[in-house]
Amino acid sequence: MPDSKNIDQLSINTIRFLAVDAVQKANSGHPGMPMGCAPIGYTLFTKYMNHNPENPNWVNRDRFILSAGHGSMLLYSLLHLTGYNLPMEQLKLFRQWDSLTPGHPEHHLTPGVETTTGPLGQGFANAIGIAIAEAHVAANFNKEDFKIIDHFIYGICSDGDLMEGVSHEAASIAGHLGLGKLIFFYDNNSITIDGKTSLAFSEKVGKRFESYNWHVQYIEDVNDLEAIKKTIRKAQKVTDKPSLIVTKTHIGFGSPNKQDTSEAHGSPLGDEETKLTKKNLGWPEDKFFYVPEEVDKHFKSVIKKGKKAEHKWNNLFNSYKTKYPEDAILFEKYMNGDFGDEWISHLPIFEDDGKKIATRSAGGKIINAIAKYLPNLIGGSADLNPSTNTYIKESGAINTGNFKGRNIHFGIREHGMTSILNGMALYGGIIPFGSTFLVFSDYLRPAIRLASLSQIKPILVFTHDSIGLGEDGPTHQPIEHLASLRAIPNVIVIRPADANETSYAWQAAIQHKNSPVILVLTRQGLPVIDQNKYPSASNLLKGAYILKEAEKGIPDIILMATGSEVSVTLKASEELEKEGIQVRVVSFPSWELFEKQTESYKETVLPKNIKARVSIEAGIKQGWEKYIGDQGGSVSIETFGHSAPLNIIMDKYGFGSANIISIAKTVLENINKNKQK
Repeated sequence: MPDSKNIDQLSINTIRFLAVDAVQKANSGHPGMPMGCAPIGYTLFTKYMNHNPENPNWVNRDRFILSAGHGSMLLYSLLHLTGYNLPMEQLKLFRQWDSLTPGHPEHHLTPGVETTTGPLGQGFANAIGIAIAEAHVAANFNKEDFKIIDHFIYGICSDGDLMEGVSHEAASIAGHLGLGKLIFFYDNNSITIDGKTSLAFSEKVGKRFESYNWHVQYIEDVNDLEAIKKTIRKAQKVTDKPSLIVTKTHIGFGSPNKQDTSEAHGSPLGDEETKLTKKNLGWPEDKFFYVPEEVDKHFKSVIKKGKKAEHKWNNLFNSYKTKYPEDAILFEKYMNGDFGDEWISHLPIFEDDGKKIATRSAGGKIINAIAKYLPNLIGGSADLNPSTNTYIKESGAINTGNFKGRNIHFGIREHGMTSILNGMALYGGIIPFGSTFLVFSDYLRPAIRLASLSQIKPILVFTHDSIGLGEDGPTHQPIEHLASLRAIPNVIVIRPADANETSYAWQAAIQHKNSPVILVLTRQGLPVIDQNKYPSASNLLKGAYILKEAEKGIPDIILMATGSEVSVTLKASEELEKEGIQVRVVSFPSWELFEKQTESYKETVLPKNIKARVSIEAGIKQGWEKYIGDQGGSVSIETFGHSAPLNIIMDKYGFGSANIISIAKTVLENINKNKQK
């Protein structure tokens, strides 16, 4: 055994072997990273981080982000040892069904896990979003005599994190904004799954980050605890730049045969190598999931320190409430995300005055109408505010040294933007939104998926939603994108038909909880559907509704449309009815909201006995089969778009009333033929 007086080394080895044993028991996992980075995690969790394991949601806690999520047993070991609600039994269930210790950390599942990580680069970018949120809340609520928000965001990232493109985007904006509360350790172990990083990676990471305006330090040996402490203290004092600490580590540290090899990355050490490693580091070879008594006692002191830190903060906030009562009330509303329902009454109502309005333009009016009543609504665009209309006019922009504003210029960094939005949502209280063109959702889809998995709600505003954007051509015309986004579990996709549906789309987005909401808006102007003639656009909240009923009440056919195709579908229905065909038109802005409705409501809108159905949407047909059935038809696009003026391109691709009528008649004819058989 190591000298029990050397509690630091004993504690670090405890972390290492909890990870080794868990991976070995599961016969699956990544032991190498926890073995190498244990000194970093130990130093942060026991000596520098302000956190209370008994209250993982304390608002002023320091955050720790394990961007290298494959090393999850490092985090689980630390959470268990420092007293979070993660008992030893859960470590023994690592990677097993229904445990709190999945293969990669999941935010909504495990106490103390700040974000879902694993897809490399995402946690790194999330941390930057958390740092922006911290700076914003601090700027708006701190006083010279009261710093009620004053904490750090620490993290560990890997070679893989820093190779991924999203980390480049996010690191660039972090340095530009000067996020001084952000401190990352770079686990520089020179090993990837394929072998040495030199196979594909030769850049000078520190120099790159210096060019991003980061403060960069170097540690030559991760086992030098004094060097770790020194760099942390120095990084804490650099308030105008984020910090990267390039740390030389050894993957699989202590393993006689696998240290510094790719074999230690993603596979158990094996029984024999585990014994050799324990022997090499002076650990009992016959003990598994072993925590020495003195180590247990040492780690439990973190709880006492954390409770004391939170108690001190509570006293500070009580004094703040006495001196600044209005700010304190606003702060509590902010962090709870609770500003009541007054904002709903300020959603604009658009009149049918004969003028067309693009839903992107309506969206801009809506944001600015409700922003005053939702001060936690914060966002921006990937360098497209003039096109997406997502700028809050009454507020300034977040800039270097000034974080009071509510507008963020993300630059042309779609993936980084959305991962940063995720971090802001994880921080709590804030309603973050971001915008770009729908076709560029390809650049950021991984971050939407992780938001859904994490049960958090960024709002994405995607404009220029179809071939209707015209002359920009097929590079900018989305075709398969709606289907791609709808395919992500739990994501709410809403494509409103006009300005009023857009108002209610925003209402749905703000009221929704626990998964991303995507608003899909037009570049081109659309008619405002007359709510004196047709049902209220508030029906959007149900996902789909009967916009126009058949004249005689019982439809021969149901036409279902979304977005810009709804108004032309109404025209087509009128022409069909002149020929004696009874038509029901369903506005179908959101499949996901519709599926949340009762079966009786869904039957009211789409009766099972009406087989003649046609979907009309400027995208691929995929997915509509559920609603049109095996006898229905679709007006869709199954190829790329074309560069041409709006009216020409919509007509050429079949989105004029004539083609809708033709397909509707064909569906009816085929159904009648089948009946006669």
